[in-house]
Amino acid sequence: MEVHCEGCAGCCLDWRALAPDDFDHGHERRGRYRPLDDVDNLVPLSCDEVRAFLAAGHADAMVARLFRIEDGPSVTVGGVDVAAVRGRPAFLVGLAKVPKPVAPFDSDPQWLPSCVFLDPETLQCRIHGEEAYPQTCSTYPGDNLALDAETECERVERAHGGDRLVDDDPPADSDPVIGPGAVGSRVFVHPDADRIEDAVGRLATGEATRADHAEFVAVAAASSPGTLAVNDDRYEQAHERALDADSWVDGAIAEWSERAASDESADPETAATVEEGRGAPATPGWE
Repeated sequence: MEVHCEGCAGCCLDWRALAPDDFDHGHERRGRYRPLDDVDNLVPLSCDEVRAFLAAGHADAMVARLFRIEDGPSVTVGGVDVAAVRGRPAFLVGLAKVPKPVAPFDSDPQWLPSCVFLDPETLQCRIHGEEAYPQTCSTYPGDNLALDAETECERVERAHGGDRLVDDDPPADSDPVIGPGAVGSRVFVHPDADRIEDAVGRLATGEATRADHAEFVAVAAASSPGTLAVNDDRYEQAHERALDADSWVDGAIAEWSERAASDESADPETAATVEEGRGAPATPGWE
């Protein structure tokens, strides 16, 4: 597998606003499971990765995703029918996207939902190669290739041309985590539907709060692979840590959101102030 990533970051962005009018970009909204949120290219995290981000103070970098489901096990929570495992709401935890001034695919800079760790100027990941770098990102698009599923690289090629997927042979260590083995590892279940009624309603309307996401993040951190069990003590510790988190991520999310809402001109170079000025790691750039 070989990919050409310079000037792209298609897998780190929700770039539907840059797609041609007739471009089919609904790959995450096909099949039985339909996300409650409307953001593309979520990076799902494992329970160990959730704990690592919590330990680093990056709770705000994580968001919950629940699903509507057609013809499958579900439970009604807060007036919304969501996918369930043994009657309990099922969910993923992934990396948040925030509006950032980016210019992928040789476009003019504009505000697009971008991974919280993406440097808008270099279009590189600020935590690439670090211990917290998610496995989903480090192996992408290997799992897609192993499953014979279209990759984001190929979607970018179809929409904008170029050669992004240079070699489509999946790596030997590709091992997509799907099916029952994902429960408690990447697919989590909430033990108390009543406790999340209001949160699910807000997730469905795009109005989820930090506290809403913190609830799901804490449950994921307290989960155990292969089981539906949630450790109460670990949950309490994780929940407190999620609500008290304070890092460069928190301030950057707030400022990017404020700048985008005010229709400020999109300038990728402002990342030096908004992110690096708060302590975000720099990226190496492209040789």
